[in-house]
Amino acid sequence: MFRKIGSELKKHVLTGISYMIPLVIAGAVIMAIARVGGSFYGITDIWDAKYADSANGIISLLHSLDGFGGLALGMMFPVIAAFIAYSISDKLGIAPGLIGGLLARDIGAGFLGALAAGLIAGYACLLIKKHVKLPKAATSIVPVFLVPVFGTLITVLIINYVVGIPFADLNKALEAWLNGMSGTNQILMAAIIGAMVGFDLGGPVNKAAVTTAMALLTSGIYAPNTAAQVAIIIPPLGLGLATLIAKRKYNTEMREAGKSSLIMGLVGISEGAIPFAVESPLKVIPATVLGSAIGGALAVGLGAINQAPISGFYGWFTVQNWWFYILAIAVGALVVAGMSVALRKDSAGQEESYTVEEDDFDEAEWEA
Repeated sequence: MFRKIGSELKKHVLTGISYMIPLVIAGAVIMAIARVGGSFYGITDIWDAKYADSANGIISLLHSLDGFGGLALGMMFPVIAAFIAYSISDKLGIAPGLIGGLLARDIGAGFLGALAAGLIAGYACLLIKKHVKLPKAATSIVPVFLVPVFGTLITVLIINYVVGIPFADLNKALEAWLNGMSGTNQILMAAIIGAMVGFDLGGPVNKAAVTTAMALLTSGIYAPNTAAQVAIIIPPLGLGLATLIAKRKYNTEMREAGKSSLIMGLVGISEGAIPFAVESPLKVIPATVLGSAIGGALAVGLGAINQAPISGFYGWFTVQNWWFYILAIAVGALVVAGMSVALRKDSAGQEESYTVEEDDFDEAEWEA
């Protein structure tokens, strides 16, 4: 029973995340463009209102772009709440979820508050739809009036007066803790996030780390995102590299998977490493966890700052101190490749071959 409930909740949350991610990417990339553009003019705070009326039209445009990106990022919490609710109760949950997510954002309840808003809205709408029975002539009132009105009312009351305040306090404490981190503590945090990302390669642990890191971007906390985006790339790159370093240890099928893995790594898709993890999980997963942890920690420790949720190569040069960022990726990938090759048996890549002795085949018998 509990497994079924957990599976359903995971499905609803992942649905919300899938709709949220394009918004986060769009907003963060537009902001990154604005801020990189501002840096060419020696401006490090292009979001400041004083640049709105700049005599330089480009600077004014960059300021506006930063605002547009922030607008998109600001929709992250309402959208994830709306589509979690949608996953639970179909389109009936969208309006209550959207409003609940907006409230969670405005009271500072953050990512956890948005998740709660989506779940509350979805199940509230589902219960109203299933259990409120009206005369046949009035049934049309339920979806167009009762569900949106009372679903929204239930959601906002619970968020505002029950769960919102604790989540807001927790969110503020988390932000204060992360902002207060420095030195060893920050590097340790980056290593933990990297290890989580490298553990299940696109699975729930990976997504929990990546999504939380992206949510913290809205609070101006960039270290978790830096570690996560580095760690996404490392497993597929490292395992693809391993097939090039030790070809004899991989059969033809795995060498082909290695080529795909390299390409997927470069564009930021950690799932490229899955064929290797499925084939030999006890040897591959420790390597991806350690390599991702080292890469994430190294990037943050050396001062790289990735302000956008982009892991692919096309975003590397928008990172502050990008040379350290690329170095961290290279080191992490080499750790994964080295461990994978060392743990793999020399005979692992041998392919079965069958030879036919001349004496075993009689052409006359075959024709007969």
